[in-house]
Amino acid sequence: MNKKLLCAALLGGLGLAQAANAQDFDDRWYLTGSAGYNFQDNDRRTEDTPFVTLGLGKFISPNWSIDGELNYQNPKFDDGVEGANRNLNWSQYGISFDARYHFVRDGRNWNPYVLMGLGYQRAEEEYDAFPSPNSPAERKDGNLAAKVGVGLQTTFSSRVAMRAELAYRADFDDNSYAATAGPDWGGYPHNQEESWFGDVLASLGVVIPLGAAAAAPPPPAPVAPSCADLDDDGDGVNNCDDRCPDSKPGEVVGPDGCPVPVTIDLKGVNFDFDKATLRPDAVSILSEVVQILQRYPELRVEVAGHTDLCGSDAYNQSLSERRATTVYDYLTSNGIAASRLVGPRGYGESRPLEATPQTLPGCKSEINRRTELNVQN
Repeated sequence: MNKKLLCAALLGGLGLAQAANAQDFDDRWYLTGSAGYNFQDNDRRTEDTPFVTLGLGKFISPNWSIDGELNYQNPKFDDGVEGANRNLNWSQYGISFDARYHFVRDGRNWNPYVLMGLGYQRAEEEYDAFPSPNSPAERKDGNLAAKVGVGLQTTFSSRVAMRAELAYRADFDDNSYAATAGPDWGGYPHNQEESWFGDVLASLGVVIPLGAAAAAPPPPAPVAPSCADLDDDGDGVNNCDDRCPDSKPGEVVGPDGCPVPVTIDLKGVNFDFDKATLRPDAVSILSEVVQILQRYPELRVEVAGHTDLCGSDAYNQSLSERRATTVYDYLTSNGIAASRLVGPRGYGESRPLEATPQTLPGCKSEINRRTELNVQN
């Protein structure tokens, strides 16, 4: 089969490497082993041959790994080599130091990589030296080699990862006997000035990490929340500042977390002098109050009535009660449940908003003739 077609097929087959679990940066040393096929440079006058490797390496960052790798192959002379040389030995072995850059992506079980490496390749080549009594003679020589390539590697599972690789190795061997033999050696055409050879290496291998994987760091100890971060009764005041930590849900509290009285002053719901009937302008205001109470069904309020300072205390007490009853009846007749209302209660002239003389006409303060809704929760 044509070598170029074989190489293309092997590149397409790299994606068949078996996937493993996702890997973070794992800096354990690992062993590597692979088997593959060495497509020999034609000018070597040797046949393509299987090869094996054994190596040791590790990741030095999430993307970079370094490997030291031994290799061995034992090709035969090809069919163009005739005579006694055809069955003589030709073998090759060496060491390579390779750096790989892995294109790692989170959540992917395999990652492509590129590699580059330098090494040393040694050749042992027998050849016919007839009529010398020392025939067959042998050449043993070592040379610099360089390698580039691409591959795929799965992420580490508990014990193993897979690796598929295609590489090109330049072997700077300028003393090959078979490659420089003259035409009398079977008349095989070749380059007699060859100073290096390029081999294509296709392989599948395993990567076996040594030792147990590093344990994940323990999660940070939980930080106990401070009282400033807590609000046990849910009243909006943190525990540090809350002097009443047992506030009831919906209760209105002050900055210290303690309940505070809240009064809804029905401004505009005032009464004519010595009257307990609603004025037209007060009806529209109470309609809005009904809507607010319907919007917040958890609110409970006290309906309280007040008077100005004119008249006797007893009379004003009775008048304030009648005014509170007027507002109370309006609310209940417009859908506000009596269970949400406390009262009606009259406070007479005991709680004036504006102090005025108790003599006519100064006692007639309209703002004192009022009703209020005092929030109870």
